[in-house]
This record gives sequence, structure tokens and C-alpha cells, in this order.
Amino acid sequence: MAQPILGRIPLRIQGLLIAFFLSAFAKIGQITIIGKQVYDMTGRELDLGLIGLAEFLPAMLVAPLAGAIADRVDRRRMFVLAITGEATVSALLFWYASTDPTSVLPIFWLVFLFGVCQGFTAPAGRALPIDMSPRHLYQRVVALEHVAFQAGLITGPVAFGFLFVVGEPIPYLVASLGLATAVLILLVIPSAPVKRLETVGVRQAVVDAFLGIRFIRSTPVLFGAISLDLFAVLFGGAVALLPAIAEDRLGVGAVGLGWLRAAVGIGAGIVAVALSIRPIQRHIGRTLLTVVAIFGVGTIVLGLSRNYVVAFIAIMVLAGADAVSMFIRFTIVPLATPENLRGRVLALENVFIGASNELGAFESGVTAALLGLTGAIVFGGVGTLVVVGLWAVFFPALRDVDRFDEVTTRAEVE
Repeated sequence: MAQPILGRIPLRIQGLLIAFFLSAFAKIGQITIIGKQVYDMTGRELDLGLIGLAEFLPAMLVAPLAGAIADRVDRRRMFVLAITGEATVSALLFWYASTDPTSVLPIFWLVFLFGVCQGFTAPAGRALPIDMSPRHLYQRVVALEHVAFQAGLITGPVAFGFLFVVGEPIPYLVASLGLATAVLILLVIPSAPVKRLETVGVRQAVVDAFLGIRFIRSTPVLFGAISLDLFAVLFGGAVALLPAIAEDRLGVGAVGLGWLRAAVGIGAGIVAVALSIRPIQRHIGRTLLTVVAIFGVGTIVLGLSRNYVVAFIAIMVLAGADAVSMFIRFTIVPLATPENLRGRVLALENVFIGASNELGAFESGVTAALLGLTGAIVFGGVGTLVVVGLWAVFFPALRDVDRFDEVTTRAEVE
């Protein structure tokens, strides 16, 4: 008899996965609508890039401190407090959208505040599945975490696109309620019994945070995997331009935009389900480089397309490739990091991820203003392919990884 997909997964992990789904549903749906609303108000691609910059800057600023804190406190409680902050910002966005706004500046400030909260959710939330899982379930739980995230990535933009048509403020209210529900679920999940560092002052915590930087830099597999994502997706940030693509190239409104954004989750979700059933076991490094190259090709096709169906399929393909890349990186990084450094390393990784996604959005907005939509997206796809070629040459330690066990470390770094 076939075993249920959540069979043998502890109830606390199942609750955590539901909270991850609600968080992704709210966040991805909300940022889709923010892009739509801002583009409707200004009509400038550059503003879509500035949204990404407003998300990234606060996460970058708080990452060292957030990572150090995550290694010293109950990560579940830290995660709860940060998501509570996100729910509050979503409620403020609902209030502002209800006032028939004419200025986008308050939206950018609220996105900035949301980014501050995300800077604290990342190191705590990323570590929780590994903290709470038996070692033999690590890879399966990471895959299921991706399924939960991709489910939110699919349903959030579609649902929020319809809600935006009903009433522009409503998506923000739903985002706030979704995040609040995630908080309630997390409150009943027991904390993980992991070793924590002693509590110190803020100055020492910031000093300790740089241990994470040194550890990443001295571990070629980690440094190669994280920096590959940084530079590849930095060039391939075309998803941030979807409001402009939907409006100017494909001639569709909020609902069509929602489905385009959902195509990211559909492509990635299909791959995530497959990985949860049969995780990648061999040729890890070469698979990572191959799927990032596929991501670059999909980006080029999206840039050249003027057909909705072709654009939809291109987004699914590049998102599916990115899902494999994320699965590999999300498994490598925690396993290759000692438990007492995990919060700091994951916080720094979040800066790299934020740099690749949000700064990638900024790069795409700037290049679109200079080169036009097609030129910006194609330029990004070609840049991704160049990055893959360079990393295959300069990071042989990453390229030649065969199994995840090869990067596992049990060492403790004091």
C-alpha cells in the first residue's frame, strides 16, 4: 500500500509545514499585488525594481544581528514574533490601500518595514525544519517544506489577483489574516531541544555574527552554492517585471497577472512534489549547475515571447529549474553548518537570497528602463548562463559533489 505523503512525519513538523504554506500564500500574493498597484499608479518599470530594493535593504542590515540572535534564543518564538510583525505591516497596507492612495512612497516604507521582519523570520524559520526533524528525515522534510512553499506560491497570486478585482485593499487584509493564522499554529508547536550559545550583549552578538561569514568563505561548497544563487538569479530577476509584461506585452489584467505569477509556483510545485517522493541522491553538484543553466534559458525565452501561453510555459520551466536549485542549496547549507552556527549562516544566506531576488528585481527594473523589457530580460538570461560557466570552472569542489553526505559536518565551531 502506498504511504501517505506525510506518513512518518511528526505532527509538529506537519504543523510547521502548514504555517510555512500560510506564510508563503500571504507574502507572495501580497508582493504580487503591491507590484500591480504600484505599476498602475506610476507606469514605471523602475518602480518595480525599487520594490525589490526596499525589500532587500532592511534584510541585509539586520541579517548579522538576526543570525546571532537565532543562535541564542528559542527559534520558534523568534519566528512567531517576526511573523506577527509581518501581519501588522500587512494590516497597515490594508489601511493605506483603503484611503484611495495617490502616492507610492508610503507603500515603499511599509515594504521596507516588512523586509525588516523578514530579516528575522529567515534565520529562525529556515533552521526550524532541521532543528525539529530526526536526521533520517532531513531530506524529505526539506522537500516537503518546498511543497508547502510552492503551494503558497501557486495559490497566493491567483487568489490575490481575484481579490484585487473585487476590491484593491482586500488582498492586504487576507495577507494579514493568513499570517496571523500561521502565528496561532506556531504557538502550539513545541520548541526544538537544540544547543544554544550563551546570551551576550548586542556588540558581542554582532562580532559573533562575522563567524558565519568566515565559515562560509572557508567552506568552498557552501561559498560556491550560495554565491551561484546570488549571481545567477541577480541576472535572472525577470519575475519582478511581470506586472509590466502582463500589461504592456501580453495585454492582460490583474487576474492574468495572478496566473502568470502562479506559474512560478506551478512549475516549482510540480518539481517539489517529485522531490518529496524521490529526492535527488547522486551528482548533486553537476545537477545544480545544469538546472541553473536551464533557468537562464527559460529567462531568455520569456524575454522573447509575446504569446501568453509561451510565456506561461517559460515561467513554469525556469521556476521548476529554480526549485531543484533551491532544494539542493536548502539541503546543503544546514547540513554543512554546525548547529551552533546555523542561525548565523542561514541569516547570511538569506542576505544572498535577498540579494539575488530583490536586487535581481532592482537590476531588472533599471535595465528595463535602459534597454526595454525584452532587452532587460534577455540580458539577464545570458548573464545567468555566463555565471554557470564561470562557477563550473572556479568551484570544482561544488561541481564534483556527488552525495549530500559528502558535505555533512558534525563539527562544532565555538
